[in-house]
Amino acid sequence: MYKISMVSLGCPKNQVDAEMMLASLKKADFEIAAEEAQADAIIINTCGFIEDAKKEAIENILEASMYKKNGNCKALIVTGCLAERYKDDVTEEIPEVDVCVGIGSNSRIAEIVKQAIEGKKENSFGPKEDLDLNGERILGGYPFSTYLKVGDGCNNCCTYCAIPKIRGKMRSRTIEECVAEAEKLAESGVKELIVVAQDTTAYGEDIYGKPMLPELLRKLAKIKKLHWIRTLYTYPDRITDELLDTIASEEKLVKYLDIPLQHVNGDVLKRMNRKGDRQSLSDLIDKIRAKIPDITIRTTFITGFPGETEEQFCEMAEFVKEKRFDRLGCFTYSPEEDTVAAEFDNQIDEQTKADRMDNIMEQQLTIAAEKNDEKIGSVTEVLIEGWDDYIKCYFGRTPADAPEVDGKIFFMADRQLKIGDFVKVQINDCIDYDLLGELI
Repeated sequence: MYKISMVSLGCPKNQVDAEMMLASLKKADFEIAAEEAQADAIIINTCGFIEDAKKEAIENILEASMYKKNGNCKALIVTGCLAERYKDDVTEEIPEVDVCVGIGSNSRIAEIVKQAIEGKKENSFGPKEDLDLNGERILGGYPFSTYLKVGDGCNNCCTYCAIPKIRGKMRSRTIEECVAEAEKLAESGVKELIVVAQDTTAYGEDIYGKPMLPELLRKLAKIKKLHWIRTLYTYPDRITDELLDTIASEEKLVKYLDIPLQHVNGDVLKRMNRKGDRQSLSDLIDKIRAKIPDITIRTTFITGFPGETEEQFCEMAEFVKEKRFDRLGCFTYSPEEDTVAAEFDNQIDEQTKADRMDNIMEQQLTIAAEKNDEKIGSVTEVLIEGWDDYIKCYFGRTPADAPEVDGKIFFMADRQLKIGDFVKVQINDCIDYDLLGELI
């Protein structure tokens, strides 16, 4: 029996792909190794979205390659977006890699890995459309919280984004397929389900002729053992009154929306091939808060997009200050090969991009601290994620916090608690993005 180890990088959608590959490998009698040093083969499931992600992938590949010299590893295999995007270039440019596998060949991963271990090392790139969206998974994170990937690919074609070239056009799973998987996950102990796709608000357009996210969410909310249902990656143009009314009315749908805005200046958004401007986006945020007064809104922005003037940047900074987002991430523009924006004139220098990003994030830190101060004295529901042995307290997340990207709450308790349970916690203090409290 061969042993396999996997490192999965990047977004939750990529994590789901990794979990499906692990299930395929286990079904083919591979043993999942506890340590990379024990593995006969190591898989690096990569992200290739922006430059920093590519650097992280290469670092992990080179670190794993050491086990070919100092461990049992006979094959180093690269999968995921970097593999799909650069194909044979990966093995040519990084000779430590034995096999490169595109997303369309994920279903053949067990066969490919076995052959690689036994000496047959051939790259494999099936059609993108062959990526299976349904199948067994071995969950890689907490057993009580996981992602439900409702589709793959994207039709938006933002000028800075390589995802449509990497993943292809949007392909939705059927409502029945999504609900069936969610029910199975709930039966296995999952209590928080996080709905994801490249653009979740486009879910269903390709197979039903119209967006079906609200209908899907209503059906998911009927699954008894699920407690929280969270939605990420919602596109501002497709946030409808029906979606907002569904989130407002369904108790299990946490009052949380992730809306990557990227910018607010109309001219910059047009060059990004995105719709809207400051006024329309301001109206959208106001409408969301009016319909769901206790909503937590998370967004992301890009600084230094080609041609972004100081005035246009200041417009975005003013918008951030005005709208006081609950959660916000900011990234510098990364010119990616084979994207339209990479060929634009007036590329911004790296220092200016970074300075603008720092400006936004410093501003957001102040806003986040003020918003957390406002929560002191209130009581919130918390999903317990673990015990911090250093500060001797439990930690977890509130409904306002998505995993990985948002903050945590650390709290004292006068009795032993079970990881994965929901409890009520009073908020007593805050430190930057995190909260401090005590069990009620």
